[in-house]
This record gives sequence, C-alpha cells and structure tokens, in this order.
Amino acid sequence: MREISKGANVSLTALSEDAGSVVVSLGWSSASGAGDADVSVLLVGEDGKVRSENDFYFYNNPAATDGSVQLLGKTPTESGDEDRIGVDLTAVPEEVARIVVAASQYGGTRFGDLDGLRMTVADRSGEPLVGFSIDDASVETAFIFGELYRRGEEWKFRAVGQGYETGLAGLATDFGIAVEESEEPEQPEAAAEPPEPGGAVAPRAAQTTTAGTPGPAGSPAAPQTAQPESGTAGGPAAPGAAEPQAATEGTVSPAAPQAAQATAEAAGPAAPAGRPPGPGAVPAQARGPRTTRKKVTLPKAPGKSLAENESWRPARLFPVPSLKSDKEREVRATSVLLSVMAQVPEFGRRLTAAFGAPAGRMQTFTEVSLPHGDTPRRPDGVIRVERAGKLWTALVETKTNGNPLRPEQVQQYMDIAARRGYESVITLSNDVALEGTAMVDVKVDGRRKHKVGLWHLSWAEVAHQAQLLIRHEGVGNAAHAWLLQELLAYLQHEQSGCHGFQNMGPAWVPVRNGIEDETLCLGDPRATEVVESWERLIRQVCLRLGGELGQKALPVQRVRRGSDPLSRRAAAAERLCLDGRLSAELRVEGTSSVIAVTADLRTAKIRTSVDVPAPEGSYPLVTVRRLVRLLAEAPADLHVESLVEGENGPRGTLERLRPEPGDLVPRNGAAVTGFRLTLIKGMGNSRGNTESGFIRSVDEAVDRFRQGVVAHLGPLEARAGRRG
Repeated sequence: MREISKGANVSLTALSEDAGSVVVSLGWSSASGAGDADVSVLLVGEDGKVRSENDFYFYNNPAATDGSVQLLGKTPTESGDEDRIGVDLTAVPEEVARIVVAASQYGGTRFGDLDGLRMTVADRSGEPLVGFSIDDASVETAFIFGELYRRGEEWKFRAVGQGYETGLAGLATDFGIAVEESEEPEQPEAAAEPPEPGGAVAPRAAQTTTAGTPGPAGSPAAPQTAQPESGTAGGPAAPGAAEPQAATEGTVSPAAPQAAQATAEAAGPAAPAGRPPGPGAVPAQARGPRTTRKKVTLPKAPGKSLAENESWRPARLFPVPSLKSDKEREVRATSVLLSVMAQVPEFGRRLTAAFGAPAGRMQTFTEVSLPHGDTPRRPDGVIRVERAGKLWTALVETKTNGNPLRPEQVQQYMDIAARRGYESVITLSNDVALEGTAMVDVKVDGRRKHKVGLWHLSWAEVAHQAQLLIRHEGVGNAAHAWLLQELLAYLQHEQSGCHGFQNMGPAWVPVRNGIEDETLCLGDPRATEVVESWERLIRQVCLRLGGELGQKALPVQRVRRGSDPLSRRAAAAERLCLDGRLSAELRVEGTSSVIAVTADLRTAKIRTSVDVPAPEGSYPLVTVRRLVRLLAEAPADLHVESLVEGENGPRGTLERLRPEPGDLVPRNGAAVTGFRLTLIKGMGNSRGNTESGFIRSVDEAVDRFRQGVVAHLGPLEARAGRRG
C-alpha cells in the first residue's frame, strides 16, 4: 500500500488493474471511548457543486439508486472504529467530476479528540492501494478526508485533509447545499427541580436546510422513512396484506408552516431514533413536507393470531425440523440464504457491496461442479452479478452448527477462482472474524495477474442485516419483507445451525479451572485463545443489539494509533491470568452511554455497568431523586454508587434507596460527579450457548441491563449534556 501526504495524489489505475470498484475506509480511535463521527459523501461536478440534494449521501440516505455509492456502515477494528464506503466507479455518472469523502461530529466533540484519523482505498479484491493519515486535527467538527476525481479515462485519489470549525453545515455550504438559519427562543430551565422525564427541551438555535441538506453538528435534516406504529402504516408480515402508507420526505418550506407541521407530525421525527440532535437541530414540526419511495417494514406488534391455541405453529417457507445431519444443514442454509439474496435486491446488495460487487442483476446457484485437476470440486454456492455487460462472480463456502472452515478446502476454491477469473471467495460460518486474525490460512500466488479477494461472513452478520432492513430501514415491497422475515425465522430456529458464535473453544474449560484453583500461569497460550473468543462474543452481542435497535453497536477500543493487536491481546491474557476477569465495553451509536461488561471467572459473576454524569450546577439531592424516579421500573437488585472525585462514594441497592434516595448524597458535602449503575448475574458453567452456557449468560446479562436500566436514562443524560 502506498502512503501519501496531504495534498498529494495518485492514479488508482496505476496501482491496480481491478480499481473499477473500490472500498473507501475512514478510521479513528478514541482513548476515552466516547469519540465518534458520521461519514458523508458528496458527488460534485466540474463547478465544484452538487447537481442536486440527491448527490449527498449520509447515515439517513446511505445508497445511490444507480449503485455508484453505498455507505456500508461502521466496523470495529483493533484500534477503534472504521466506516466503509463502497464506490462503483464504473457506475458514476459522466457529469460527476469528483467524489468527496468527509466526516462530521455531533454532541460537542471535536476531531482533535480522536486519534488515528486515517483514510484508505482498497480495490475490488480488498487489496489496500493507498493510505492517508491526518495528524493535525484540533477544533474542527467536520473534515474532508480525501476525494476521488477523474482525469481523462482514469480515476485518481487526492489526500485533502481540510477541516471545518462550522461543522457539516459549513462543509455542505461550500458544495452548493443551501443552509438557512432561524433563531428559536431558549427555554428557561427550572431553578430547583428538573423537568419530568419526557419533557421537550427547545433547542437554542434552529437551522433549516433546503431539500434535505444537513443541519449543524452532523445532524442532517434529510429524508427518512417514518417508523410505523402498531396497527398503522408499515409492512405486513405476509404478501397479500394491506399495502402500507408511504412515508414522506422533501424540502423545507418556510412559507407553509402549517402544512409542514401537519405533515411532520404525521410522519414522525426526522432524526433517526437514538441519534442526539445537534445544538441547532430543527424540531420535526419545522421541517416541512416530505416525500420518498415507499418502504415496507414489519409492524412493531404482530397481528392477532387465528390459531385455536398456542400449540399451533405457523407454516414456514423454510422448514427446519427434518434436518438431521451437518451436511443437510449446510445445503439447506446455503440455498435459503442465496435464494433470498437474489430475490431481495436490497439484501443481496447489502451483503455483497463490501466485497466489491457492483449493483446489478444478481443470480445465485448451489452445488455447482467446477473442474479442479482430476477431481471436480463442488463449492456450496456461486453468486454472479451482472452490470453493463460486466460479470462479478464469487464462490461461497458454508459451515453451520459451529463446524470450522477447512483451510485446504478454501485454498482449493481460491485456486479455482484465480484460474477462472472469479473475483472473490466468501466463507460463511458461525465464527466471527477479528481484525488482524485470518479465519483460514491460505496462500496466494503473487505471480498470478488476477487477484482474488477472500472474505468472511458470520451467520450473526447475516441476521443483523436482515433485521436492519425489515425492522428499521425498510425494503421495496411487502413480499420482500415477508421473505426476509422467513429467512430470519429460519436462522433463529434451534435446529438451523445458524446461530452465530456458540462456543468459547477448547481452551475455555482448562483456563476457567486454572483460575478457580489458581494454577493458571502467566504466558499460558490458552489464555490468549480465551481472550480472542471473548472478543468474538462481544462483537456478536453488538451485532444482535444493533439489529434490535436499528443502530450500530460497537465494541469500544481505548487504544491509540500504532497499537499492535497481538500485544494488546497478550496484555488482556496477562490480566486474565492475574485477576481472572474478562472485560469489554460497548456503545450504541448516537448515545453517550458506554456499557461495561465484566466476567469474573473467580466468583462466577457477570457485571454490567454504566457511568452516568451528573448535571453540572444541580443540587445533589435533586439529581439523586430524579435518578431514582427514572429507574422506577429498573430491577430492585440494581447497585447504585455515587462517583465522588478522589474517594469512594455512598452506594446501595435500588430497593433500599427508593424510600431513602438521600443516602446517595455524601455526608461530607463532597461534589457528586456522576453515578455508576451495576447489575450482577450468575455465570453459566459450560463453554457454549446452552441454557447453562457462558455465552447465553452474557447475552442475557446485557439484554437485562439495556432494557431494565439503560433504556430509562435518556432524560438524565440529555440534561447532563445540555447543562454541561
């Protein structure tokens, strides 16, 4: 990979013969774990301006209809987070001269708070071509990382590194997206008692934008599909049901506030759930009428069943009870997945775009016989995508029920793909890939002109993408929503073998026994194996949470640029040997809460906790009472501790604190900086995902904590952020 400096440029064609489709990655890390940014892409013409608002892509408008640009979302890396963007350069309209790649922050943070700001461009096979690092960020709230631009018949990359203190609004204005500002009156705050939960707080300044363009602080006022309530607009669970009403989007119309308010109230909030509005975010009532393509999502509550009793099971398109062998599971799972990918374009594109596949007509095949020496080989599946007369092809190797991938088998498929000119080999199994750790060890012949990309998907990732589409983002019609629902029902069936990461590995029991009887020695390689399994488990927990919530959930990596993944895992293994604990942190995108998860192997307990800052300038007793009220529905065994600088603060269970919340106030008058909320749960004994298993214990602990505790903290966090 070629490293270039700010202002330099390089021809992508000169770096790779397979640069017609590229994957652009923006990465960063945060020592505090709280930093984050949103990626955006602008298509601009020779005049340096966008042709229309449709040339602006961001979290709420993630894909171009022609397949030229698709935001692939955030991915955890060994040093933080990475946002990936698929760009099909062959599909970019001729009148587009440049593709500008930028990122913006929200919530009052700055790019100077992040480490390891970096942009890389990889070709279709995943081979990194060029990289650019930014090391001079300070107070900027938006940054242009780089741009892809035309020079004759070729595409080039330029490292830009230009920052904006005015946020995404300032950046958007430079590219011809008009932004209109309007002042909103500031709502006075109560002097003593905070407002009740759910009370609306008017923003200090409002900002409207034309035609779905961005507002300040990375909070674009752009198209979004309204999420249907139970019994209202939203996709039916099966074809033939009533068609949902169309969600609407469009341009801001200050001249028609009454119509704007009526439409906005009908369509719901313009910002996605959980996304904190920027300091100048516009209330939904001020954003005007919206129109968009109809999207179908599942209703939030299932319709009334016509079954006589609960023992009746609905008929399924993909039945699984008859599966008896691993081979049957693999064949059935491959056929089910590939058929749905071909029939639901949004889903097929979502799974293949990150592998360099273009947006085009997709066909899928199973049990294809391909020549290989004297004995033909039969990969589990083949994916073919055609666009503008060009063909993209990938071989698929599938494993289910926790069976490992076989390196020699994958090696054979890599050799076949190279000889036949196929672009990729995709492996699919229950295991979750880790950055810097290969799923299978294969050798690539560097003398071959044609490069083949080796990619991995976990069944948990497949289920995650299906959940995002049918429950949050929507698909093109009711039949597609029903197909995805049937796929999800199949993947979640106990006999499908597609449940994702299910086993902590052979090192788990020896390491756990060694910790219990204090015989585990420093440097034992089995401890490192357990640490890797723990990382895979946490990443799968994040995938499941993200699918349920409709937002990215990512592990928090508190590391700085240049950290070595192997040395970091070795340090975690050493801590495991010394104190017998596995620790991780995760955060849901758009929230400030960092959930800490600790598995204590000595006490067989799992702790889930979150730190909540106290609003500055508030009276301690008022804040404590408010916290206890917000946690009215939380579990009684929740541990609450006051955070006092330099010493241990008062603590107690919620059951004891409810009648006496004043017990959390320090007797010596010390200032309370926040609160730590903790739930403790028993840990499963086995290494797998059985009823008594460790993996299921972690899943249940995180679910109980998120639903019973974190879900109630929004009003207190919002108040702390506003007054802080």
